[in-house]
Amino acid sequence: MQGLILQLTRAGFLLLLWLFVWAVLRALRNDIYAGSGVRVPVSRYARGAANVLPSMTKSKSKGAKYLVVTQGGLAGTRITLGTQPVLIGRADDSTLVLTDDYASTRHARLSPRGADWYVEDLGSTNGTYLDRAKVTTSVRVPLGTPVRVGKTVIELRP
Repeated sequence: MQGLILQLTRAGFLLLLWLFVWAVLRALRNDIYAGSGVRVPVSRYARGAANVLPSMTKSKSKGAKYLVVTQGGLAGTRITLGTQPVLIGRADDSTLVLTDDYASTRHARLSPRGADWYVEDLGSTNGTYLDRAKVTTSVRVPLGTPVRVGKTVIELRP
């Protein structure tokens, strides 16, 4: 009888081991093959407003002139935007130097393309988030949308 219990226990542990390995591989696959770009949820009101009042939504997109830190150790900091990309991180040569333990040395970059600004993560450890969605590729940043880099939150302002 003890031999049967020992064999069942071994089989149970082997099954648990394989389930653990499967879960790890699944998590890795999801991280590696995450969808291209960021999926930002859009409310019904925003979709309806874009369809009903296209002239109003176009008139508001004048372009960003400032980068404002809204949360974190540098809250209230305002950077005037030009034609050069803005490098964000802990490195001394960054445009916005963060003293945040959750930010990487070279964490993210904001780049202008015409009147729009795009954010891209530079392989940071903790990721860059546009609103609540993780940034995996270069993504357009609408005015007033929070971009989180570690504990620091920034926004583009007109």
